[in-house]
Amino acid sequence: PTTFKLAVNCRTRLIPPLPYSYFGNAIQFVSTTVTAGELLACDIGSAAGLLHCIIRPYRDGNIRAELQKYKQCPTVLKLDRTIRDNSVMMGSSPNFPMYDNDFGWGRPVCLRSGWANKFDGKMSAFPAREGVGGVD
Repeated sequence: PTTFKLAVNCRTRLIPPLPYSYFGNAIQFVSTTVTAGELLACDIGSAAGLLHCIIRPYRDGNIRAELQKYKQCPTVLKLDRTIRDNSVMMGSSPNFPMYDNDFGWGRPVCLRSGWANKFDGKMSAFPAREGVGGVD
């Protein structure tokens, strides 16, 4: 089997949602597993549909249940230990408006993910600097 794991932005999925000005991480990881044969037998739209099926229903109840698990057994997440052979993990997301950040130096020229949390199977996607809907 092969597993695809990605971060879900929890900010708007909570009831009530976190305020827009919330500063800090508010993500949890979800995953889906299929065999390589199943994945090769479908087109890209069907593969995207598998991801949609795990992200769309992930809401307040799921988030709070994961928080309760964490409260009972707090751990430091080490991303490279959460991924197995034949797995892929997506870091970041084109849904996070990274190019909207301005710390007083103007709009970013480009985005890079840095050297932390790099391991086999890890990739990052950022929104394109120009236009809507693109990915860098």
